[in-house]
Amino acid sequence: MAMVMVSGHAWAKPPKPADLILTNGKIYTANASDAVTEAMAITDGRIVYVGNPTDAKAFAGKATRTLDLKGRFVMPGLIDGHMHPQSGGLRTLGCNLNYERLTQAAFLARIEACLGAENTAKPDQWLTVINWFQQDMIPTGYAPTRHDLDTLKTQRPVMVRSSFGHSILVNSRALELASITRATADPKDGKIVRDDKGEATGLLEEGAQGLVRALIPPPDAATNLKAAQIVLKIMNAQGITSFLDVYTDPETLTAYTTIYKANELTARAAFGVLIDPVEGYDADKAVNEVLRQKKQYEQAAFGAAPGLRIHTAKLFLDGVIAAPAFTGVMVEPYFVNSGTADKPMWRPGDHRGPVPYFTAAQLETTLLKLTEAGIDAHMHADGDGAVRQALDAIDAVRKELPQADMRPAIAHAEIVDPADFARFKALNALPVLSFQWQKPAADTIEALRDYMGPYRHAIVEPAGLLEIYGATIVYGSDWPVDALNPWFALKVGLTRTASPADAAKYPGRLGIDPGLSLTTALKAMTINAAYSLRAETTTGSLEVGKFADLIVLDRDLLAIAPDDIADTKVLMTMVGGKVVYEAAK
Repeated sequence: MAMVMVSGHAWAKPPKPADLILTNGKIYTANASDAVTEAMAITDGRIVYVGNPTDAKAFAGKATRTLDLKGRFVMPGLIDGHMHPQSGGLRTLGCNLNYERLTQAAFLARIEACLGAENTAKPDQWLTVINWFQQDMIPTGYAPTRHDLDTLKTQRPVMVRSSFGHSILVNSRALELASITRATADPKDGKIVRDDKGEATGLLEEGAQGLVRALIPPPDAATNLKAAQIVLKIMNAQGITSFLDVYTDPETLTAYTTIYKANELTARAAFGVLIDPVEGYDADKAVNEVLRQKKQYEQAAFGAAPGLRIHTAKLFLDGVIAAPAFTGVMVEPYFVNSGTADKPMWRPGDHRGPVPYFTAAQLETTLLKLTEAGIDAHMHADGDGAVRQALDAIDAVRKELPQADMRPAIAHAEIVDPADFARFKALNALPVLSFQWQKPAADTIEALRDYMGPYRHAIVEPAGLLEIYGATIVYGSDWPVDALNPWFALKVGLTRTASPADAAKYPGRLGIDPGLSLTTALKAMTINAAYSLRAETTTGSLEVGKFADLIVLDRDLLAIAPDDIADTKVLMTMVGGKVVYEAAK
């Protein structure tokens, strides 16, 4: 009997004919050696061969389909390690400011148009406005208040949500319904912004948002289901094949369960359950609630089809470092202007941000119990003080449980003290970074530069510096904080420059960080993100035995200029060997 040699393995014949053979492409595998090959064979949704077109033919049978890639670029499907997809889907259904730079007149006109479109709404029916780019109003520094919203021709309560998710602006009617007066105390983890007379301006930061949001009826089951269906289509078109919804709720989990049971899930879904350090916080009770939701909602994957997994707990350690919030916890104080507007003199002030949302003891205990339960902590830490607190807690748990397979994530890390750069690798702490933030823009220049001081501002968004120190970097879009565009994010991660449309206002690179290398950035969006989701044995790279989660692109990312990566288009997305998106031919 003749023997067939395929990639050094000898078979009398291949074990089973392939369902599909991809050939004549440029296939970036994202494996340990960053191999680039030309052909791949897929059987039952798994990769059975990666190599050259000649050997791939050995897997062909009578029913095998062959796709000639004609030189196109193929890579693993993108894995988004930190996003809020249900929020993104719901936002497509509402009054949307689309992250645009707006003057006062344009801001109010857009909201007025939404009110006009809902002319049958009752006086007490809330209008929610989303994707407000709070940090980039026109002119620079313009900060609308309730008095602006009060000029709208409506009696309805109005809430405008900052795209960052850490603040909202409401009108006087909303403040009245929420019983927010000058006598209302700030909540433990939030701030009611006030004017120089002590009156609420309408801006509510962090936990203070809950005073208003609690009054707004949640979307019903049908709306949640529709939002989740929209989300999957949006993600598939961008090449996202796996994701972590890092802060979920039972309504979202119910919607995705419905989709899963209908065999319509087109991306591998992972979810994080919030742990909130409420008054009288009990770490055992908090961890048990994560495990309860895991037991109730987790859905097994059968074969190569996607399932629903819950292996993550979300913890907020602070807010955001940008103005006007300054709710990021800092090692050293924010700078303040001790001069005048005409002759500024920026010097360190006294404010280091809020008290950390978890005490050191609470955080260490919670991480320890999560690790013992097999749940990974995913910690929001924006300021360098919060990053340090996270690293200290991880260090304590590693000393307590040195053999534990612990994969803690520190999300955002927009500023990291240089003394902590090397600790990420040493502790196997995963920085989960939104690459699109690593450019000159309103949120990194006007809202940060002066307040950080020159030294710290030079190292904001330290992805390239963390790469130098060996951290395992993971990509997370944080959508819908920004529009979902991983290809623009990839370009920014490499160049640290703004888009051509914004380059006139924000020229050059951000800070002294060198930016990411292409292979590091690609692995952050594939195999590293898979590792963070405990899925690296089945996804994240194109290797024999793994699921056939892959995308075909319209350009060769390894051969083009970094600036051209932003315009990348996905031609096809495949999940478990099944085509879930195909661009118009």
